[in-house]
Amino acid sequence: MPWIVLLVSTPLLTALGYGSGIPWLLPLLQVVPAYPVMVRDLRQERVLQAVLKMLFWALLIALTMEVLAVYAPGRGELSVIHGGAYRDEMISWIRTGVGRESSWQQFLPQHAIHLLVFVLLSLASGSLLSLLLGAALMNYMSYYVGSLIGISQEPWVPLLAGWPPWAILRVASFVVLGVILAGPALKRFAGVPFRWEAKRVWLVLAGGGLALDVLLKFLLASRWSALLRSALFPLA
Repeated sequence: MPWIVLLVSTPLLTALGYGSGIPWLLPLLQVVPAYPVMVRDLRQERVLQAVLKMLFWALLIALTMEVLAVYAPGRGELSVIHGGAYRDEMISWIRTGVGRESSWQQFLPQHAIHLLVFVLLSLASGSLLSLLLGAALMNYMSYYVGSLIGISQEPWVPLLAGWPPWAILRVASFVVLGVILAGPALKRFAGVPFRWEAKRVWLVLAGGGLALDVLLKFLLASRWSALLRSALFPLA
């Protein structure tokens, strides 16, 4: 049943928030079905189930946002926090090969800030606030990818490569962190079972994913911009 709840409600609530023109409402609606599902699994000590469901939730957000961005890009300008600015920044990077994506001196501090804020929000709120942050980050990344598909002369390229492997690793690692770091606050305020010793392997996996994210981005970002440039600006 929780899988069906996520499958049905996440796209519907995402579309509702996207069409509202109210930026803060979109991630708020998206978290409504996801958070109780996660807490229910953690209460029953089903960590793997919680991780898999939150990954499924993130996938549904990405797919729904991409479709909405293709068919109603203008609405996203109003509803997606940082959506238009991120899209423009990334398209400029694709066109020129120059930008934060290709400069570790620029992207590494941003990654560190996002990680620190996400961890603190997870520990302080039982991951309720960090899920809101994660949804907002997913929204503007997915809006950008959908925008690429919509304007590309070869849509299959951004369809397959709009999400680079390092970004997928980052999302998966943040999902794991969000699930695991919800434990201390949920144990204190809601009586959810939690022991750090049982969660170490998950934290190692998340840390390894984030390290590999940085490494792949450092090694491949310039080539990725060239790949996407061939679809968006084939004569450039």
